[in-house]
Amino acid sequence: MFHRGPWQSPPNTLAMMRIAKQLCLSLSILTLLPLGAGARNKAVNSGPFDWSSVIDAIILVESEGNPKAVGGKSVGPLQITPVAVHECNYILQTRGSEKHYTLADRFDVAKSKEMFLLIQSKYNPSNDIEKAIRLWNGGPKYSLRATERYYQKVLRRMK
Repeated sequence: MFHRGPWQSPPNTLAMMRIAKQLCLSLSILTLLPLGAGARNKAVNSGPFDWSSVIDAIILVESEGNPKAVGGKSVGPLQITPVAVHECNYILQTRGSEKHYTLADRFDVAKSKEMFLLIQSKYNPSNDIEKAIRLWNGGPKYSLRATERYYQKVLRRMK
């Protein structure tokens, strides 16, 4: 049996019901927040997602639109590394595709965009814009802190 101390009053049923109602209302509101909170970052499942504004902004940040840009091992309009080309070929292979990218394909704007889309399809199936930008800069295990400056640069180019 529960023993009440002198400082504890019997439970007030009306007060408890009011708290229960407030809790239910709060939980209802919290469950609806994710629907609207990321709405600008998510694609609607009504068809293929249009990445053009994101890709165009990344191209401006990465190479100022120069398809012949070279920055160390990263080249082309999207500054694609040999590791990214290898990853794209691996993704294609696991999907049973006969397609294969070469290192020279990094200089081709259309093929670079295809590689971007392929990487997004594997690592960002929800089509989250923020994740796409950070993923492109930091790889699949990106950190928010390390990719913040790049993310902000791309966002400015999108506007």
